[in-house]
Amino acid sequence: MDSYDRWKQLGRPVGYLMECWLAAQSPDPQVKEEYGWAFMEPVDDARDNPERAWEYILFAANDPRFSGHHMGVMAAGALEDLLSHHGPAFIDLVEKEAQTNPRFAWMLGGVWKLQMSDEIWNRVQAVWNRRGWDGTPAEVL
Repeated sequence: MDSYDRWKQLGRPVGYLMECWLAAQSPDPQVKEEYGWAFMEPVDDARDNPERAWEYILFAANDPRFSGHHMGVMAAGALEDLLSHHGPAFIDLVEKEAQTNPRFAWMLGGVWKLQMSDEIWNRVQAVWNRRGWDGTPAEVL
């Protein structure tokens, strides 16, 4: 049974998907091929299943195995898309998380406006941590 079938059989748990997501970025081509299916799952869910995408984003922000690089990929993917497509429904949660979770605030600093409304974009900018993204040394990784 491959990793995708196992994920489905297990009931699509967030933790397993995120382990597969990390493996999908392996430098080993065989590992990357086996787990490649997981790479776009958070981005796809950011459009189609935003509550699930929010779980993936929080998992990444709270798991120390996710390096600055990994959080940057999550910021430019799932988090940016979530805010672009479902910003009004999630901005209060995003603000609250950024105010209490320095890793999340730093991840938020890696998003671009994309299709966010000006109101959502302004609220994102009010709570993000851009250190490291703006060329200054990063405070949180």
